[in-house]
Amino acid sequence: MLDIKTLLIIDDCAADRKIYRRYLLKDPHQSYQIFEADCAEEGLALCKKIRRDAILLDFCLPDMSGLELFDRMQQEIFKTSVPVIMLTGRGDEEIAVQVMKRGALDYLVKHNVTQDVLQLAVRNAIKQSCLQAQLNKTQERQRLIATTALRIRQSLNLEQILNTAVAEVQQLLKCDRVIVYQFAPDTDGKIVASSVESFRTVALCDRVGAEEKAEEQGAGSRGKVPLLCTLPHTRSPISNPQSPIPYIYELGLCNCVSRKEQFNTQANLVVPINLSNNGNPTPKLWGLLIAHQNSGERHWQTDDAEMLNEVSVQLAIAIQQAELLAQTQAALTKEKQLNAFKSQIIATVSHEYRTPLTSILAAASTLEKHSQQLDESKQQRFLGIIEQKARYMSKLVDNMLLVNQFELEKPKFKPILLDLLQFFSDLIEQERETTGDRHELIFNITGHIQDFWGDRGLLQQIFINLMSNAIKYSPDGGTVEFHLIGKESEVIFYIKDRGIGIPIRDQENLFQSFSRGSNVDTISGTGLGLAIAKGCVELHGGDITLSSEVGKGTKVTVSLPKAFPMDQLSSSST
Repeated sequence: MLDIKTLLIIDDCAADRKIYRRYLLKDPHQSYQIFEADCAEEGLALCKKIRRDAILLDFCLPDMSGLELFDRMQQEIFKTSVPVIMLTGRGDEEIAVQVMKRGALDYLVKHNVTQDVLQLAVRNAIKQSCLQAQLNKTQERQRLIATTALRIRQSLNLEQILNTAVAEVQQLLKCDRVIVYQFAPDTDGKIVASSVESFRTVALCDRVGAEEKAEEQGAGSRGKVPLLCTLPHTRSPISNPQSPIPYIYELGLCNCVSRKEQFNTQANLVVPINLSNNGNPTPKLWGLLIAHQNSGERHWQTDDAEMLNEVSVQLAIAIQQAELLAQTQAALTKEKQLNAFKSQIIATVSHEYRTPLTSILAAASTLEKHSQQLDESKQQRFLGIIEQKARYMSKLVDNMLLVNQFELEKPKFKPILLDLLQFFSDLIEQERETTGDRHELIFNITGHIQDFWGDRGLLQQIFINLMSNAIKYSPDGGTVEFHLIGKESEVIFYIKDRGIGIPIRDQENLFQSFSRGSNVDTISGTGLGLAIAKGCVELHGGDITLSSEVGKGTKVTVSLPKAFPMDQLSSSST
């Protein structure tokens, strides 16, 4: 079926108009709907009423010249180019050329007009006009897209990029609303930007198997223009062939056709936002760019979809740049933190090593120079000092290495079935042997403590660090209690001392590395014990809390699950 073009003939000669009509209606390549006017004013009035694909304009009209009429048409009516063919008599060719310079596409001398000449001239004029209109439209579209892309990519802040994108696209498409919807790894995702603030967030799609389907479809779905129009009340893919959604559907996102009442919208235009995938030919589906129209009927055009698709490409580039910047900044921040942490380690080690090294050197020097004058008990006392300080330094190194592991990567978690009664009894006895007579260690057990799975090394770190803190910060001696409580699905233990306590203002940061209470005075320490204990507890999937009062003591409580979840176990052991 031939496309019907609308033609307007403005000529005061009825016979000529009849001839032109007859010639054109016989054109085998084009069908026409023809309107006629016998004067300039009537022609001008018809131009304002009807859509015109071409105009045959006689130069000599009773009320004004064709040149004057053409100028008025240009000023009053034509917003876009409409092909005008000037009809002239002999001797008017020079004037006709002037009209062509002003924008007319062609001219014909009446006495030379034949059927073939007229048909070809009109067809060529319409074709040339269509090509020019398409070129103008493409250039304007590219200009708008380039302007939009420039504004989108002026920022490297993701939130600002998305907000700029929805605002610019709304202006570009002249629609009611534009949103950006981002998918999440384990959920449907969420709306992350909307050109209308009052637009409420709703679940956009059920993304069941989306990523798997995307892998299956692969390159077969690339290059297609995604289009989604006139949403139905069902959640099934649109079957209307005039509004296909091949790309969205093939990606496994057919349920993106959300209910009309959810959005209160009559028509949507949807394109995916695809990010490059580290050299993988299949792009990574980041989200959707969606244009809404709910004020009146809107028939989206292919140009609309192509523009939205081109903007989505530019938006994807901007998103990727913003994410890369965020990753770089995060890496720099982490690097600064690690450098500060390493500096703190060096400062702490140099400070904490100085005192025990001095004691070791002094004891060793005394033994070397005066061993003959010292009785056995004094020699043993100096050897004990060396051993004690060496153990302290060894423990300090172990703590530094463990904290460094927590900062860089989590230590491996290797749970085994533990006999907690035997385990903690052995640790308590070891502490009693090294603590001395000034502190009394009390060990209480209640409840069911069997069937506990834990990492022996990490659990030992928790106990040693908490117990050594309790003893160290009870410089006047006294009792230190260790209570072990077994419950159905967890084990709870707490260590309680009656030492110097911790000021309330210091308690919030005590689980951070190198943090100590402001009242420790000359008591040596690195501020690593609680940080290590917390890291080990978290690897067990447990919790640690602290309560303290200055001058009355401190209580640290640890709760650990008896059975560690297998999914967390596999991720912690890798």
